Amino acid sequence: MCQLLGMNCNVPTDICFSFTGFRKRGGVTDVHSDGWGIAFFEGRGVRLFVDPQPSAESAVAELVRSYPIHSLNVIAHIRKATQGKTSLENTHPFMRELWGRYWLFAHNGNLPQVRPRLDGSFVPVGSTDSERIFCWLLQSLRQRFGITPPPRQELFQTLGVLTLPLAGKGIFNYLLSDGDSLVAHCSTELSYIIRQAPFAEAHLKDEDLSIDFRQVTTPDDRVAVIATQPLTDNEPWVNMRPGTLWMFHNGEVIAQQNTAPSPVKSLADGVDATQT
Repeated sequence: MCQLLGMNCNVPTDICFSFTGFRKRGGVTDVHSDGWGIAFFEGRGVRLFVDPQPSAESAVAELVRSYPIHSLNVIAHIRKATQGKTSLENTHPFMRELWGRYWLFAHNGNLPQVRPRLDGSFVPVGSTDSERIFCWLLQSLRQRFGITPPPRQELFQTLGVLTLPLAGKGIFNYLLSDGDSLVAHCSTELSYIIRQAPFAEAHLKDEDLSIDFRQVTTPDDRVAVIATQPLTDNEPWVNMRPGTLWMFHNGEVIAQQNTAPSPVKSLADGVDATQT
């Protein structure tokens, strides 16, 4: 399966330290060697880097690792292909526009029986189940709310409704952001840590590298980092419970809800858009 990395902050922050360890999982410390990508929100714009090469060997990944891009929301992904060939168009994260904002999506998992109906408003470029589901999520949000984006909490509740019928059909860990907040769904495996004062030193699991955050932060900084597996070996990461959806804003958890599949079979089957 793939691996996910996300960051949500209250002040623009670079992800160089976390990405240094994360990229090693793309071919050195793990087997996710079918491409990688990372996207940074900057104001209303997005810097998006994708490469079908293994992240541990990619010259583009080395550029990102050494280039301190500051952002409030970041999504990264290293791929172990399950559906779709190894190619640039199948490399996460995927990006689309909705309500005059860019949205980013990355998926770790496999939903082989899910092929949601699309109405043409959002169309996949590649051949992954992940991109098709992303298009369906945005299509469903547009159908529900029209041209006016909902308040943050209403958006989160709706994402829970849309995630629920898919959660029982396969592995569906994902990260989603519109640049305002970051939503994380734990289907099987996802962890997070919130770094805030008093800051301390952190040491990567995948590379012998440490950083003393006291030297590079202010007392008001707050940064949430979300990863498939903890990136450091000396910090108190929180393991998310499978079947939960989380919203991060300004570097902290602001909402959580359950997405464990209902034992009532008709709940999942009642969503026409997810029928194969």
